[in-house]
Amino acid sequence: MKNPIITLLVILMVGLLTSCGEMSKRVEEKLNELNDKAGQLDSLVTKEVDKVLVLDSLINMESKKVKELDSLVRKSTSKIDSIANEKIKSLKKLME
Repeated sequence: MKNPIITLLVILMVGLLTSCGEMSKRVEEKLNELNDKAGQLDSLVTKEVDKVLVLDSLINMESKKVKELDSLVRKSTSKIDSIANEKIKSLKKLME
C-alpha cells in the first residue's frame, strides 16, 4: 500500500512542479511583453510631449510677433492721429 501511495505522490509532485515551471515561463513571457509595451508607450508619450513643447514654443514666438505688430499699429495710429489733428488745426485756421 505504501509504495503505490508514495509513487502517486511522487507523480503528483513531479506534475505539480512541471506545471509551476511552465506557469513561471508563461508569467515571465507576459511580463516581458508588458515591459515591451510599456517601453513603446513611454516612447510614444515622449514623442507627443516633444510635439507639444514644439507647439508651445511656436505659440510663444507668434505671440511675441503679435505683440510687436500691436505695438507698431499703436505707434502708427498715434502718428496718424497727430498728423490728422495738425491738419484739422491748419484747416480751422484757414477757415477763420
